[in-house]
Amino acid sequence: MLQGAMIVWFLLTAASLIFVIWDSIFNGVTSWVQKLAWILVVAYTGPVGCFVYLLACRRPFPGGHDAFTNVPWKQGINSEMHCLAGDATGILIAASIVPLLGLTNGWDSIFEYIAGFVCGLFIFQALMMRGMYNGDYWLAVRKTIFAETVSMNCVMFGMLPTMIVFAAIWPGSTDPLAAEFWFRMSLASVVGLITAFPVNYWLVAANLKHGCMTLPGADTISIGHRSPEHSIVSETGMTHDHGGHGSGMSHHPQGKMDHSSHGGHKMSDHTMSDKDAPESGHGLNAMHGHMDHDHGSHQHGGSHEGHGGMAMKSLPMAIQILLILASFVLLIGAGLITNLFVPIRF
Repeated sequence: MLQGAMIVWFLLTAASLIFVIWDSIFNGVTSWVQKLAWILVVAYTGPVGCFVYLLACRRPFPGGHDAFTNVPWKQGINSEMHCLAGDATGILIAASIVPLLGLTNGWDSIFEYIAGFVCGLFIFQALMMRGMYNGDYWLAVRKTIFAETVSMNCVMFGMLPTMIVFAAIWPGSTDPLAAEFWFRMSLASVVGLITAFPVNYWLVAANLKHGCMTLPGADTISIGHRSPEHSIVSETGMTHDHGGHGSGMSHHPQGKMDHSSHGGHKMSDHTMSDKDAPESGHGLNAMHGHMDHDHGSHQHGGSHEGHGGMAMKSLPMAIQILLILASFVLLIGAGLITNLFVPIRF
């Protein structure tokens, strides 16, 4: 029966992956990082990931992507994809190596956790998204480490117990050359997708992490959600797109609205800054011709640091540390409960 279930799962996963790759190429209007994250997540979670992609990210029709994704729970899912893609990739690589080391399952889990964290933070968060921080890699690390840590711990809260339990049920599933290994990792990724959603929903709702954004000009009708890779913001967190035409507004998942100004200047409070802006209050993006201006006292809530990305709030350091510790307590608790059913040895 297990063999039949795996065959069906792998066939559905292959079909789902082909569809999402095709849709990303011919219908995708998000950044390449977001597309890659969804492709990897669907590769790991199969038809479940494809179903979530259809619900939360796929453009339903030209000009409809912003309105379709502009729902808090959809923004939370899209935010989660960056974390899950990076973490699951690191965990899968580590899980493919640890059988060669002959480690006990406790040390296996620690090795997999470290690999997931390194891949998630230093590659998928900081390296691939450094354009949000004017190309400053270490600033990107500093700005994303809190969200990545609490989000990853929630991914691992679901993945590690699932991997440990199924490894005990299916002894051959620790061999990366066996089909059971990939089935086990896929099921663990699905559980991790579920357990990490609440914290990602909160991070986006609290404006501590970004969700899904449409690339400017990629959709037929541009009504908001400007990609940070193509925006420059001033100290106020406002982006001005000179040469833009028309007027409109986009709704932030939290209910904020962006209004375009007269004279073809599009202003958006949906962009974030994560690096101290220059004192002059203006800059130039040579590729896209976007200029930003200092508007003095206008601020849009929270602490907005930066120049060159999307303005996000920052929690006080003490609160960040407490939340990170709480996420580790949650993860350790999951390990203790798992140990009641499958002994974890070091």
